[in-house]
Amino acid sequence: MRIISLSAIIIGLLAVPAAAQDSRMRQILDRLENANQWRDHVMIVAHRGGWKEGGRIRNAENSMAGVRRSIELGFEIVELDVQKSKDGEYIVLHDSWLDRTTTCKGRAVERTLAELKDCRLVVEGTGEVTAESVPALRDMFAVTRDRVMVNIDNKMEVEDLAGVAAIAREMDMADQVIIKQNLWNSEKLGAMTEAMAAIGPGVRFMPIIADDAVDDVRFIEKVGRTFSADVVEMIAWRDESRGMTLNGGALFGARSRAVSARGDWHLWVNTFTIVNKPGGYLAGGRGDELVQANYPQETFGFWAEQGATIIQTDEPKAAIEWLEKNGYRVPYAEQPEPAGTASIN
Repeated sequence: MRIISLSAIIIGLLAVPAAAQDSRMRQILDRLENANQWRDHVMIVAHRGGWKEGGRIRNAENSMAGVRRSIELGFEIVELDVQKSKDGEYIVLHDSWLDRTTTCKGRAVERTLAELKDCRLVVEGTGEVTAESVPALRDMFAVTRDRVMVNIDNKMEVEDLAGVAAIAREMDMADQVIIKQNLWNSEKLGAMTEAMAAIGPGVRFMPIIADDAVDDVRFIEKVGRTFSADVVEMIAWRDESRGMTLNGGALFGARSRAVSARGDWHLWVNTFTIVNKPGGYLAGGRGDELVQANYPQETFGFWAEQGATIIQTDEPKAAIEWLEKNGYRVPYAEQPEPAGTASIN
């Protein structure tokens, strides 16, 4: 008969260094919270939960399948679109209407969460009907918790974010959730300061700054300092009459990089495409369309060189592969297998 040796188990557990026991989430949080120590590592955000890959839609957007794939591929953050059902439950869905992404018709807010369970998610483009229904935010958090961070794209009122924060705190994952809001003047800054007081502590806030409204680096610094931000999302608009930006625009100059270093926060850029807008609309003409045309250097390489250390993209797999190959990502420490048990006969 085999008898498990208790002493062997203890020795095996003690042999694993404390640093090696850190979870991948702890490593992600370390890179997020200590921007200045990780300027040589570009983190990746999978837009709409990781729905696209290789220039085509692979998963239903905002689906658990997409999020699980994002975790498998090693992305640090997934973006999820959040709104409410008729009975006030938080759900993960991009459009206010169900028609495009599910088997149902009509407005999501006119159905209860129970009724939304009958709405199957559809892979746009192929029309494939999946086994998934419109997910409740709580259920999605159960998938992401301790595996990948969540960036909340709020489709509701700012006041509704307090409920999102409450769920995250209840599930002991508040520090793994990022909420955000567009700010462009002192009035907006003051209103968001009040909103964050109502939302309460724990959840991270990310200001969004767009260069069509803000070109004064002093305002960016004030915003970052007010919220003790870990990251500021920068929108580099592309005017339809202009070509690709040569320097990243007003938000990615030397002064912005200096301000971000002084505040120890990340610069975030979006490269995904917006429907009915020119390529690179959010990225000064240097968006995912260039990646799909086999010019990743002109997108991922360009923005990394301009100081962006977080990129939200519809090509997250290609982003990680190119960035790793070209030295823009630092490998994560491998997690040890559970300590083995010894036995004696």
